[in-house]
Amino acid sequence: MSFLPSPRLCLMNLAGSAILSFGLYHIHSLSGVTEGGILGATLLLQHWFHISPAWSGLVMNAVCYLLGWKLMGRDFILCSLVAGGGFSLFYAIFERFPHLWPHLASHPLAAAVLGALFVGVGVGICVRAGGAPGGDDALAMSISHLTGWNIRWPYLLSDLLILALSLTYIPLERIGYSLLTVILSGQIIGFMQRCPARRADVS
Repeated sequence: MSFLPSPRLCLMNLAGSAILSFGLYHIHSLSGVTEGGILGATLLLQHWFHISPAWSGLVMNAVCYLLGWKLMGRDFILCSLVAGGGFSLFYAIFERFPHLWPHLASHPLAAAVLGALFVGVGVGICVRAGGAPGGDDALAMSISHLTGWNIRWPYLLSDLLILALSLTYIPLERIGYSLLTVILSGQIIGFMQRCPARRADVS
């Protein structure tokens, strides 16, 4: 029995993580639009409690992956390792090059919409392949698996909670753009989940 997922699932997770990392580097990293979920939570903890995102992100992601493993099994963890590792690899490659659209920093509405497209499609492909490139995705997939909800609702609820708490230090206007991008990306992921690809066995 092979330890790794099938080549098809590996390629899908790598493709999704490449699209996700491309969008985060070329759009979100310079747009000033914050995130919900775990990324937003790490920024919140850093602002109020001076806890480094390197540590808080590590702990929260680990908890979410552990929950996913308990609920969804070995295949989920293996696919998520490919997706998460692919994200780190592709982001490291992309950041060696200049940003393609530096002017997006002064156009937060365009950045919110375009960023949501890359995040939604990238994560959506990974979800269809049974993987989660980040702790947020693992948490949403676990809640969806446990409750039977469409995956867009766990994404939206967790993002709304973090964005509401982020109002304690981020201007309302920027939160509005962030809300737009998380709603759009969650809807895209949910749409892709409703049209799942044929699942291949992990053998």
